Parts: sequence; C-alpha cells; structure tokens
Amino acid sequence: MLQVTNLTLRVAGRALIEDASAMIPEGARVGIVGRNGCGKTTFFKAVAGDIGTDGGDLYLPKGARFGRVAQEAPSGPDSLLDRVLAADTERTALLEEAETALDPQRIADIHTRLAEIDAYAAPARAARILSGLGFDAEAQDRPCSSFSGGWRMRVALAAVLFSEPDLLLLDEPTNHLDLEGTLWLQDYLARYPRTALIISHDRDLLDASVDHILHFDQGKFVLYRGNFTSFDRQRREKLALDVKAKKKQDAEKERLQSFINRFKAKASKAKQAQSRVKRLEKMETISVSIESDVVPFYIPPFDKPLAPPIIALDRVSVGYDNKPVLTKLDLSLAPDARIGLLGSNGNGKSTLSKLLAGQLAPITGDMHKSSKLTVGYFAQHTVEGLDLDGTPYSHVRARLPQMTEPQVRARVARIGFSGQRADTVVNRLSGGEKARLAMGLAVFDAPHLLILDEPTNHLDIDSRAALVDALAEYEGAVILVSHDRHLLDACADDLWLVANGGVKRYDGSLDDYQKFVLKTARGEADPKPAPASDETPRAKRASPSSLRHKLKEIEGVIAKLEPEITRLDQELAAPDLYARNPVKGADLSKQRMALAAALAEAEELWIDTSERLSAAEAAQ
Repeated sequence: MLQVTNLTLRVAGRALIEDASAMIPEGARVGIVGRNGCGKTTFFKAVAGDIGTDGGDLYLPKGARFGRVAQEAPSGPDSLLDRVLAADTERTALLEEAETALDPQRIADIHTRLAEIDAYAAPARAARILSGLGFDAEAQDRPCSSFSGGWRMRVALAAVLFSEPDLLLLDEPTNHLDLEGTLWLQDYLARYPRTALIISHDRDLLDASVDHILHFDQGKFVLYRGNFTSFDRQRREKLALDVKAKKKQDAEKERLQSFINRFKAKASKAKQAQSRVKRLEKMETISVSIESDVVPFYIPPFDKPLAPPIIALDRVSVGYDNKPVLTKLDLSLAPDARIGLLGSNGNGKSTLSKLLAGQLAPITGDMHKSSKLTVGYFAQHTVEGLDLDGTPYSHVRARLPQMTEPQVRARVARIGFSGQRADTVVNRLSGGEKARLAMGLAVFDAPHLLILDEPTNHLDIDSRAALVDALAEYEGAVILVSHDRHLLDACADDLWLVANGGVKRYDGSLDDYQKFVLKTARGEADPKPAPASDETPRAKRASPSSLRHKLKEIEGVIAKLEPEITRLDQELAAPDLYARNPVKGADLSKQRMALAAALAEAEELWIDTSERLSAAEAAQ
C-alpha cells in the first residue's frame, strides 16, 4: 500500500528522518511510535502531500484515497449526521446527480453504483459511528455549531472513519475522547478493513487495534509485525534497550535476595529460599546500552499522613449556577485511596473532581475535609493556565519568592527542566513539556490528595511509564480520570462510576466495563453496567501499586516485631528469671509466643504479597 524508500525529512535544517525505508502492506493497521519530536507528525504531512521530502520517495498506488482528521473542528448549521454523511463525497455527488439526471442509462448507472457502495445503509452506519463516539440520537440531529471544540473534533474523527479511505491517517485520535469513546475506537480500528497508520501513545489501543508497529528512533524507522507488546518484546530482545524491563528485573532480584537473606537460616523456609537462589542464578541479566533520558516525575512527600477519612460527603449535591449535576453523594476517601472514575463525558467526572479539589462548593449536603488536607489538581485548564510568555523558572520563582537562585533552579530541575531548559519560554515548549510543567506545579505543595484529569494527553509512552512509576511511589490518595486504560489498570485499585446524576462504586473490572461499553454501542447491553458473574472480584486483582504499598506495610510490621522478640529473648535468657519472678517469666514467655506467631503470619503474608506483585508486574 505505502512504499517508503530512503526518505529524508528536515525541519529548520535539522534532520528528523534520514535515509529511512519501509514497506507498509495492503490492509495493515500500523501503530506509529517514538519519542515526542522524532518526526511522526512530519511523516504524516509528507504522506498526505502537505510538505515535500528532502530526499527519497513515498509511493502510493494510483487512485488510492487517503483520509485524516481535519485540523479545524467542523462547524456550521448542518447536523452532525449530515456532516458525517457528507464525508463520503462519491455518495453525496451521486445522490445530487440522481436528482437532476435525465438520461435513463445514466440514472441506471447511478443507482447501480449507489447500491455497490451500500449508499442507502450509510445513514445507519454513520449513526453507529457517532453513537460509539458518544453522540446519542438527539445529539446527532443538532447543528455542529452547538457543540464545543472538543466534541466537534469527535465529529471530524467520525467523518474520516465513515469515509473509509484506502489509507487512514490518525494522529493521537484518543486525545479528545473519554475512556468509553477510546474503548469503542479500539474495537472499531481492530476491524478496519483497509490500511491504517495510527500515531498513538496509548498502549492499550496499540495492543488491541494494530497488527504492525513502525518505530521511529534516531532518524530511522523499523517496521515490526505484531502489536505493541510484541514489538516491545522484539525490541528488548534485539537491542536490550528497554529500561523498564531492567528496572522490573532489578526489583525482582532485590525481592528474591531479600527473601533469601531473611529465610535462609530458617529450616521451615529453607526449601523455598533454595528455590529462589536457583531462580536468581538462572536469571539472565538485561544489559541496557543506552539509558532512557526520560526525567522522572517528582511528587514531593508530605510530612505526616492524615487520619481517615480525608474527605467525607453526606447527601451532597454539586453543580453550576445552583443547578445540580450530581446529587445524593455519600462517599468517603481514605488517605491511601486509588480511585479511577468511569463514565462518559458530560456525566460529571470533572464536576466531582472539582468538588473534591475544593474548586466547587456543595449546593446541598455536608462535605467534611481534614483540616490539614492539601490537594494537587491537574486538568487540561491547568496546562492552558500556564503563562505562555513565562518560563519554567519564572513559574517556580513565583512560588518560592524567598528562596535563593540555586534553590529555585534545583526545584525547577526536579520538575524536569534543568540547565537552559529552565529558561525556555513556555510557548516554545512541546505539549508534553507543558504537561510536565503543569504537573510539577499541581503537586508543588506536597499534596495528601492528587486529582488527575486526563494527565497523559501529550505524554509519550516512556513519559506515561514514568508517571505510573511516580504514582506507585506516592503514598497519598489519587483520583484518576483518564482514557488511558493502561494508566487506570496500573494505578487504580477501585473504580467509581459517574452516571445518571450520581456516583457509585463499580464492583467489576475494566474488562467488565469494556464489555458493557461495546455492548452498549451495539445496542446489546442492559441499561446498567454490571460485572460478569464469573469474573474474579476486583479486590482479588490488586494493582502493582497497591501491592507495593502492602509490601512496605508488612515490612514495617516485621521490622517492629523482630527487635521486640530479640528483647524478650534477652530477658528470658536470664538464668534466675523464673526463680526470682515466675509470674513475670510466664508472662514474657506468652508475649514471646504471641509475637513469634505474629511474625510467622507476617512473613507468610510477605511471601504471598511478593509473589502476587511479581505476577502483577509480569502481566503488565
């Protein structure tokens, strides 16, 4: 379908792609991945003919139609359905000609062609696409101009999907979608009947929807067969460059060695310790020749944890202009809660987030907060609220007016802008860099509660992985709104469904919710989402982040028990203890037995949690 030979593309004299070649097969669905700024969007522009090449060739079969989402959101008085139908220019032209044609033969030819392209079923197909992207029947009949820019970009996406070009070009198609729209799009693209090139940093979309990966790296690109997980495995095996794999292996080695050190002297655990020695010996070390240059996300730790609950809602209603969006909210938030919010856009996820962040007050009901609670809130308006003429340094300096120059620059570097990058004008930063700066400012005051509303927009895959790692280390509560299922899977221990003017705990898994969303799009689902009865309860499938927290808690218990047992052993070792005070001796002996039983139980729990963490990380 698309042949790329010795392609070179330059921007402002800098070579983004140099002497690169690839052959995209007919009917392939290709995910395009690579770090921000590596030339993916520039490549799309060259394929579409918007820019010329600086060398090499791009070949498409003669007459092949390509389609991409319009850069400007559609507007005007025509309905959403009519706007989508108009994207099929051949159908539109034939229908118009059929109204005026007089020649019988031509009229016959027109209707034959309309039948061939299934033109009369087009309105139903367009309606299904719009429904999958979040527009109900009433919304589909409304004019484009009545929707906000983000919703109109969904219409643009619906139009290009409806036109079914021979070569579909999609650049970050999920950025304007909620989780529900993203799940539907994954399913739709997985069944797309023609060739598609999809730039995306969404791991789940790249796993569910594509069968090839085109990887951009250091001015070249390489085509891999398979989805993202397959590509990631192939790349690790070929180049040994996957830092995340090395980090996981190092953590596994540390856990194995910790087990060996803790239990090698215990007869009851000797066999298990020996088996881990063998596993450690057989483990092939992953060597990383080029380390990732992704700066970690830094979330300052708070001084002391707060007593639960940090927030409690009692019959609360909240909304705008005294008109409730959500009502009868009876919720409480633990200091270490990890909540993922589900529900289509417009149902109130952002309204709930603003309520918990203190940006909206309850209309009715009682809201109780811990008096010392600090909240970090990141949303799209956080990014848009940056001073475009300022710099990362000036934003941090405004927060730390009394600090010295070195102290301020050290804090800017912790956010991710060291050296000259600290003085770069915000307007010249990439979308991912702006998001990183906004995130750094949102967590600046060491929050006990972190509310993140679509934090992964504009972040590449490596930066998203760095965010997951940061949230795993963070010890406070997290509220997540995201269309990135991988982020929700990795960081959310519980799910809340925001729908029908209320918020309730969702007892199913994300797999259950995905099944419900897709069935709803096909008109097959029950009115209320419910988990499949044969699925394992979510509580038994804890995320890696919660298991890490649990492991730390258990280690803390063990660290307290062991010295206490040692102290009792020393007292009990006194030769005249029972002669002097037999009652005390018996009491100390009972205490020792109780603590030893508690230690054995904690050690067994440590083993079980360690194994579950290894399995959970391996499954990611």
